Amino acid sequence: MLHVLVHAQMDAFANLKKTIQTMADRLLKEKEDEIKHKDFCVEQFNENSRDTEVKMQEKGDTEAKVADLKASVDALNKSIEELKNQMADLTNQLKIAGEDREKANKDFQVIMADQRATEKILNAALNILKGFYEKKAKAAALLQSQQPAGPPPPPGFEAYKKNAAAGGVMGMIQQIINDAKAMEAETIRSEEDAQKAYEDFVKDTNGSIEAKSKDIVNKSESKAKAETDLVEAKEDKEAVMLELEQLANYKAELHSSCDFVMKNFEIRQTARDEEIEALKQAKAILSGAKFEAFLQDA
Repeated sequence: MLHVLVHAQMDAFANLKKTIQTMADRLLKEKEDEIKHKDFCVEQFNENSRDTEVKMQEKGDTEAKVADLKASVDALNKSIEELKNQMADLTNQLKIAGEDREKANKDFQVIMADQRATEKILNAALNILKGFYEKKAKAAALLQSQQPAGPPPPPGFEAYKKNAAAGGVMGMIQQIINDAKAMEAETIRSEEDAQKAYEDFVKDTNGSIEAKSKDIVNKSESKAKAETDLVEAKEDKEAVMLELEQLANYKAELHSSCDFVMKNFEIRQTARDEEIEALKQAKAILSGAKFEAFLQDA
C-alpha cells in the first residue's frame, strides 16, 4: 500500500516538476525573444536614423538643384526676352535708317537737279556774254585798224567802247559756276559717305541681329534642357519626400512596438531572471525530496 502511495506521490511530483520546467522554459524563451526584439529595435532605430539622415541630405540636394534650375530657367527666359526686344529695336532702327536714307537720297536728287539746272543757266548766260563781248572785241579791233569813216564825232561824243564791268560780271558768273561745281562735288561726296555709312550700318546691324538670333536658339535649347532637368529634379524631390514620410511612419511604428520593451527591458529581464531562479530552486527541492520518509512522518 505504501509503495502505491509513494509511486502516486512521485508521479505527482514529476508532473509538478515538469510544469515548473515548462514555466521556466517559457520564461527563458520570452527572455530570449525580448532580447532579440530589443536588438531588432536598436538596429532598426539606428538604420532608420541613418536612412533618414541620408534622405535629408538628398532632400537638401534636390531642393538646391530645383532652386538652381528654376533660377536658370528664369534667367534664360529673361535673357531670351531681352534678346528679342533688342532684335525688335535693331529691326526698327533698320527701318528708320532705311526711311531716312531714302528721304536723304531724294533730297540729294532734288539738290543735284537744282544745282545742275543752276549751273546750266549760269553757263548759258556766261556763254551769251562771252559770245557777245568776244564779237564786240573783234569788231573794235577791226575799227581801230581802219580810218574812221566821215568826219570825227562832235564834242561830247566818245567812240564806242566795251563795257568795262563786263569782265567782272562774267568773272562773278564763272565764280558762281565754280562754287556750284564745288558744292556739287561736296554734295556727291556727302551722299556717297552717307550711303556707305548706311550700308555699313545695315551690315553691322544685320550681323548683330543674326548673332542675337543664334544666341536665342542656343539659349532656348539650354532652357529646354533646364526645364527637363527641373521636371526630373522635382520628381526626385517628391520621391525623397515620400521616402522620408515612409521612414517617419516606420519610426512611429517602431516606437509603438519598441518603446515599452526598451524602457522596461532591464526591469522585465531582472524579474524573469528572479522568477526563473525561484522555479529552479523549487524544482531542485522537489527533485531532492525523500517521499518515503515524508509519508512515514505524515
